[in-house]
Amino acid sequence: ERVAKLYVDEKREAPAMKVYADYKQLLSSPDVDAVVIATPDHWHAMMAIDACQAGKDIYLEKPLTFTIHEGKELIKAVRANGTVLAVGSMQRSGANFQHAARMVQKGMLGEIKQVLVNVGTPPHPKPYDLPKQPVPAGLNWKTWTGPLPAIHYNEELNPPISMNPEQNEKVWGAWRWYKETGGGLMTDWGAHMIDIAQWGLGMDRSGPVEVIPATDSTPLTYRYANGIEMLITPFDEGRQGVKFIGEKGWIKVSRGQYDTDVVACERTFDNEELGFGAHHLDFIDSVVRRKDPIVPVEVGHNTCSICTIGNIAHELGRPLKWDPIAQVFSDDWEANTKLHYTYQNGFSLG
Repeated sequence: ERVAKLYVDEKREAPAMKVYADYKQLLSSPDVDAVVIATPDHWHAMMAIDACQAGKDIYLEKPLTFTIHEGKELIKAVRANGTVLAVGSMQRSGANFQHAARMVQKGMLGEIKQVLVNVGTPPHPKPYDLPKQPVPAGLNWKTWTGPLPAIHYNEELNPPISMNPEQNEKVWGAWRWYKETGGGLMTDWGAHMIDIAQWGLGMDRSGPVEVIPATDSTPLTYRYANGIEMLITPFDEGRQGVKFIGEKGWIKVSRGQYDTDVVACERTFDNEELGFGAHHLDFIDSVVRRKDPIVPVEVGHNTCSICTIGNIAHELGRPLKWDPIAQVFSDDWEANTKLHYTYQNGFSLG
């Protein structure tokens, strides 16, 4: 009910709105054709797979899933059920990002040598170190944690929302920054910026073959089979973005910005072109026409996987060989144990 009140336009009468404590009740409604899933990451896969099996189309926020195994299972569910699933990687609908990827793919920079990707600092999640607090009345903490191993409550993970706040409240869940509940900036911003890097390189349905963790003097590095390296590091002005570096010059692209030192790649963009509204329209159009959206599930999964294996390499502290087709680490059983976790509290996929 608290969420419903927040979505009411104060200048209009409250619209009819059904509120469900259990998302499966919503999925069982014949009045629902499609759903938007914007929960914490650890709920993405289960909710999306259940939606597929219920015959609902899906707009799923990034990162696609919490684990690589979940992503593989979600792909199976989408294709088996004929579901339209769009990933919230909305930068793909921005004209500046599209132009950057197109120029790289057309060879306007010549042979690409290196790609710099800034996801923010520090990129990797940290251990959950927030102090234990009592669970507020009215919050079903067990439902929030779902399949996760037991963790204690702290309001920073799930900020309380007032029924009738005097002003808009800042609601930003810090669960993103902790290893137990999120992937840090690697999956939060990496799911956007690594996505653009992979797209420009034509690798968004594949990926690198090696990931090398950062040292005191070198950044986290991905190496592709063709020799191109992608470095996770701040560059230039330090904002989140991507810089493609080729033999003829470079292109930098970030939200609201585009720059290049190659004359043939220059272009200006108006404010509408720099927006992302077309991404939502693409989802609706895909549902109506029963086609894949601009970011289908396989692409969303590959982007998410690249982010996740960077975190795994950081955690293990050693270079890892990656098979982008089989989606496993080569000859490394310990690393492969990090591709999923054992669900708790009786939860399972599908």
